[in-house]
Amino acid sequence: MSTSASPQALLDNLFWHALTGPQARFAAGEGEVRRFTAGFSPIVAFADPAQPRLDALAPWCAPGEPFYCDGWSGPPPAGWQVDAQALMRKMIWRAPPPDADDAPEAVRLGPQHLPQILELVALSRPGPFGPRTIELGEYFGFVDGEGRLMAMAGERCAAGPLREISGVCTHPDFQGRGLARRLMARLIHRQMLRGELPVLHVMSANEGAVALYRRMGFAEHRESVVRVISRC
Repeated sequence: MSTSASPQALLDNLFWHALTGPQARFAAGEGEVRRFTAGFSPIVAFADPAQPRLDALAPWCAPGEPFYCDGWSGPPPAGWQVDAQALMRKMIWRAPPPDADDAPEAVRLGPQHLPQILELVALSRPGPFGPRTIELGEYFGFVDGEGRLMAMAGERCAAGPLREISGVCTHPDFQGRGLARRLMARLIHRQMLRGELPVLHVMSANEGAVALYRRMGFAEHRESVVRVISRC
């Protein structure tokens, strides 16, 4: 990965720059294709998303194994199928740092919280997530008196100065309290203290989340196609 690339250029193909750069130890693949190793978020990235080398991906995945990919909208080649397609917005932080840590009572999530994390992910479906995804960065959550994970937010990809906020979700029983926003503010605060620039991906159809992120200080960089693909 070119460390001289602009933040905007890195965000255009963030997964590729992460998996061939700072997070290469979490990657499988070679040449013009990479994927997160099994157990992490099921995401595949290409050197050129407009011309993905799916033939090079085949040795690194099983038939029927689903992957998310960003930026490719062409017809699938023989042996591959598109299982789902939508639009996704890439957003980048354009505001001053949050004044202070807005979630001092948040819990740092670790392997001991994995059952609660996976239960929350199954309920809220925040996007591609695997049992090892929490190894990619800091994850924080709010836990109630019964041990339920009420909300969480964390970090996924890293490339150059960019640090992606991901896994943002709230249990249906605790929505409307601003819990996820407070966790995101904590992450943004910590990232900017480290000299990092927060970014995120959000489904375009999730207008409520897009509006919230704008109010917080994120600006839209561009919109792209996101697909779930698999080998036939």
